[in-house]
Amino acid sequence: MEVSPLVWGLTIAGIVGLLVFDFVFHVRKAHVPTLREATLWSALYVGLAVLFGLGVLVLAGTPAGSEYFAGYVTEKALSIDNLFVFLILMTSFRVPREDQQKVLLFGIVFSLVARTGFIFLGSALINSFAWVFYLFGLILLLTAGNMLKPTDGESRTADNIVVRLGRKIFHTTDYFDGDKLFTVHEGKRAMTPMLFVMLAIGGTDILFALDSIPAIFGLTQSTFIVFTATAFSLLGLRQLFFLIDGLLERLIYLSYGLAAILGFIGIKLILHALHENNVPFINDGKPVPVVEISTGLSLSVIIGVLTLTIVASLLSRAGKARTAIAGARRHATSYLDAEYTVDPAERERIFRLLLSERDQIVALGPKYRQEVRDEPALMALLERARESHDAAVARGEAPPAGPSKILPRR
Repeated sequence: MEVSPLVWGLTIAGIVGLLVFDFVFHVRKAHVPTLREATLWSALYVGLAVLFGLGVLVLAGTPAGSEYFAGYVTEKALSIDNLFVFLILMTSFRVPREDQQKVLLFGIVFSLVARTGFIFLGSALINSFAWVFYLFGLILLLTAGNMLKPTDGESRTADNIVVRLGRKIFHTTDYFDGDKLFTVHEGKRAMTPMLFVMLAIGGTDILFALDSIPAIFGLTQSTFIVFTATAFSLLGLRQLFFLIDGLLERLIYLSYGLAAILGFIGIKLILHALHENNVPFINDGKPVPVVEISTGLSLSVIIGVLTLTIVASLLSRAGKARTAIAGARRHATSYLDAEYTVDPAERERIFRLLLSERDQIVALGPKYRQEVRDEPALMALLERARESHDAAVARGEAPPAGPSKILPRR
């Protein structure tokens, strides 16, 4: 697919323009997006991505259009997995709710820059060395295997080597000063947690790029399609975070679906490498006659696997249990954190969610109550949140919660 410099320039300008628009009109002023705002803008960005894909389909043909949509759907699914890590990072660093948009936008911009670098590097390698397809396929198969390993989502932390090293070398604070990266603490210039959470997100973005770029190169070798599908999958990710915030833990089978997709693409890459083989010790450097997987079949498999895993996650009682448990712990911690938000409506929204999650935990039954790690500590945390809310009601700072209570009175 040949793309003129003019089209490249207009495309890049359009994407940068959307990011600048997002910052100026939505992110610059700290606030918590409403559900309506998040829904409208998420739909708008998805609509723009679909319109762009239809343009590719009409102007460049069905093969290019199919490659774009396969790449976009794959990258969007991987981006949702990124959001789960972003949630863990912001919870661990106690990022105020109003400032989470800035952190997310930084993560999106940094991810786009990092992935663009990997895209052009990958394209150069593919054009120079055919054996790179073997390497990309192996990376995806190893990544798929790692995704199948069991992990404890509640126990993951945000501390990585960059953050630990920064805390040892530089003067830092334990509190936020708005959205400032530096502040004055004890008469000295100090780094705030806002800088560290951005460093942590930047580090994870690089790791995610190492997985996502080989995946999309397994679907298309067009640099333009790889770049645009990746960029459009990242645009709107900030709004999507606030839209599906409560559903992230619910997607308990998403990692299995992504593992299946990455494994499938890894096999597709290796088959393509065998078909184009020139490695001397494989078939004497001659191409191997193997079946290649078409882009249409790839798109069908990707959509089918994602649909199956998302539906299975939403219907799973274990998923509902984990969602309620993780959400209750996170919302209780946030409610008790005086620095989490200054918006009374947001605090009340958190408490209402807490009431619903507590009721779900109580109704789980013995089988799913086992999902609760350290249940007495969790129930004590919920009790402290209820007492804090009761105190706020007594001071006239919050409306009564109604007849439902966090914990039954003894």
